[in-house]
Amino acid sequence: MSILEVKDLRVGFRQDGQTFEAVKGVSFSLDRGETVALVGESGSGKSVTALSTVAMLGESASVSGSVTYDGQEMVSADEKLLQKVRGNDISFIFQEPMTSLNPLHTLEKQLGESLALHQGIVGDDARSRIVDLLVKVGIRDPEERLKSYPHQLSGGQRQRVMIAMALANKPDILIADEPTTALDVTIQAQILELLADLKKSEGMGLLFITHDLGIVRQIADRVCVMKDGEIVEAGLVSEIFANPQHDYTKTLLSARAVGAPDPVSDDADVVAQTDELRIWFPIQRGLLRRTVGHIKAVNSASVTVRAGETLGIVGESGSGKTTLALAIMRLIGSEGPIRFQGNDIRNLKTRELRALRKDMQIVFQDPFGSLSPRMTCEQIIAEGLGVHGKPDGRDTRVLVGEVMEEVGLDPATMDRYPHEFSGGQRQRIAIARAMILRPKLLVLDEPTSALDMTVQVQIVDLLRNLQKKYDLAYLFISHDLDVVRAMSHKIMVMKQGDVVETGTASEIFEAPKTDYTKELLAAVPA
Repeated sequence: MSILEVKDLRVGFRQDGQTFEAVKGVSFSLDRGETVALVGESGSGKSVTALSTVAMLGESASVSGSVTYDGQEMVSADEKLLQKVRGNDISFIFQEPMTSLNPLHTLEKQLGESLALHQGIVGDDARSRIVDLLVKVGIRDPEERLKSYPHQLSGGQRQRVMIAMALANKPDILIADEPTTALDVTIQAQILELLADLKKSEGMGLLFITHDLGIVRQIADRVCVMKDGEIVEAGLVSEIFANPQHDYTKTLLSARAVGAPDPVSDDADVVAQTDELRIWFPIQRGLLRRTVGHIKAVNSASVTVRAGETLGIVGESGSGKTTLALAIMRLIGSEGPIRFQGNDIRNLKTRELRALRKDMQIVFQDPFGSLSPRMTCEQIIAEGLGVHGKPDGRDTRVLVGEVMEEVGLDPATMDRYPHEFSGGQRQRIAIARAMILRPKLLVLDEPTSALDMTVQVQIVDLLRNLQKKYDLAYLFISHDLDVVRAMSHKIMVMKQGDVVETGTASEIFEAPKTDYTKELLAAVPA
């Protein structure tokens, strides 16, 4: 008998007097010791389906059909039963641990709350159990980490803590909702291996939600492909990958950033260049704030990027990728020459730099976090024009409409707010905001990592077309090596502030020289 059975599940949300159906007759099962993957794009109903298992959808949701855990019906269950099951028998790991962990509480307090609530374990017994959990999920020096706060941990460590919290009460079912999306490939590989080992040792059923089919192939036994609230295809992973039947499944399997950017002219101008750039942050202590040491974010980085060229920068979190890019844009302090369009800009004052800002722009990883929720699409895109001026005094709405069309957005939507757009559309708005100033250098900091695979391909194509049209120089920061290969002419590999390897994209991918680069490439899911 399956430990979890979902039959004809339907979920609707009431809004403005109408009901939007998010899940439409979904059925699947999960056995002990089995991994079932729910796959699909954002908005397909994956997370809603998972949250329905323990009635965590809120009062605006209407749910029908059947969800049984170990023979017990969950859809019509009373609150007492649901409280017992939630976090105890069925546990969740969410995509972004920083928003799931309380920033004001230590790890010991947060893990201890779950043990006290569900098992009544407190005091020294709880502390001992917490240390065991942290050891099990691979946290080094667990006793020293008990007093740490979430912000003091890396992304991979925070995700391991979330897994420890989920495992605290030895659940029968673990639901992992995009648990590796924001992680580097090496950390992702470690988390996937950890989940597989824990599933085997603990005998849990694992429901894994993702949009990355490479991960599905690596971790899952069976897969359910979702689109528009329905399961359009389901079966063994080996069968689905070898012989997909539904057109949407075929689209997902083929959605991968491929190809390469157009070659760069031999006489292309150098846009940005550094020579042994160093970025050390002082550690200051005591009443007089004496410097007692340094955090060596970047030790010695020499960068050259020409017009029409993309330099891909890869490495784990904390390797110095974003810090290096921010220093090149003179947004943080550094030591060593920085030349932009042939001029050394390291000693320019703020007023002198302002004139250059329109020529160097940045697009961030999370468009929703970098777009003001109180501004319309038009106001967001046109914001830079208010600082740097409009070309030839042209009408703002006309300029915004033109750049929206250029990035694949409908100008008729310019009066909408960010929450009214999809993730891919919000990223296009962020690109349009940068492009309306016609920059020479564009820093792209993880611009595709939070996007579905099909949307990633669209954004990569858009960026390559814009580069070709305007001869743009890109600094492309990413942990997605498929996207880096599709975008980059040259690649720089960084580790703990050091540049460990630099070369053309083909050299790095086909003949890596350092062990660290080989480790990065080996960690990419098939």
